[in-house]
Amino acid sequence: MLWFILRRCGSAVIVLFLSSVLIFLGIRALPGDPATVMAGQEASPAAIEAIRHEFGLDKPLPAQYVDYVVQTVTGNFGRSTQDQLPVIDILAERIPVTLELSALAMLVAIIVGVGAGIVAAVRRGRFADYVATGFGLAGLSVPHFWLGLLGILLFAVTWQVLPASGYVPFTENPGQNLQRMILPALVLGTGFAAILMRQTRSAMLGALSADYVRTARSKGLPEVKVVGAHALRNSLTTVVTVLGLQLGALISGAVVTEQIFVIPGFGKLTVDAVLTRNYPVIQAVVLVTVVGYVVVNLLVDILYAFLNPRIRLSGGGHD
Repeated sequence: MLWFILRRCGSAVIVLFLSSVLIFLGIRALPGDPATVMAGQEASPAAIEAIRHEFGLDKPLPAQYVDYVVQTVTGNFGRSTQDQLPVIDILAERIPVTLELSALAMLVAIIVGVGAGIVAAVRRGRFADYVATGFGLAGLSVPHFWLGLLGILLFAVTWQVLPASGYVPFTENPGQNLQRMILPALVLGTGFAAILMRQTRSAMLGALSADYVRTARSKGLPEVKVVGAHALRNSLTTVVTVLGLQLGALISGAVVTEQIFVIPGFGKLTVDAVLTRNYPVIQAVVLVTVVGYVVVNLLVDILYAFLNPRIRLSGGGHD
């Protein structure tokens, strides 16, 4: 088990290193001169050269990469070209907003998706199974932006039970915060719930037809215990794997959802930075996103090993 964790950590470090190289080269491959963008089209050549020297853009690429790694490790992402604020402060303000939205959306997805998947597997071939399967197909087919606009039309305009947009920090007013985050979380979590439902149903169907479940039923155990303690427990490895793999879709969906509901989170920051060609912010948000992917997938791998006895005993991995 220890060897498995060390191997996964080593792989994560390699992925982070290669990602840092790609991010560094990708930002510098963007069309246009960053110094000219920062200084403005009307700036003098001397001003542009001063900015190029300030940000180290006049150094060779290997030296720029070393500076980039050193600054990143120390938490120095530079300053935003729009308002000259430290990028680390901007990230610290925006990331908690997206984390809250993602956590609420994941909670919606787990409750709805796993619950519907269990019901669909237990009631296979019955009305509940058809309803859950139809929900899954609808959730996978409907785009987030259309579902968000429909939610605003129904809940904010027609019924007027939820705000259409905006954000209130949880520390200022918890009630207003949750009221404004419910609709975006439902919109973001619906597609994720559909994927979880389908995967949970498939895993539960396999578990319910296994020998150990038939043995548990032959012993006269209650159906609730057979489904919950035996079938569901052995299906959690699939659910956990899907949770980790779909995190990227959750974050990318947050970009669209935050734009629709005007939530000042990490996704909206990314879009605004790209539109204004704010290179320090773009570089920082991409790096933080990559680190988040790697860390979450590492944690999922470790949790998968704890849930799967064969991995604990062999120290192997899964692909």
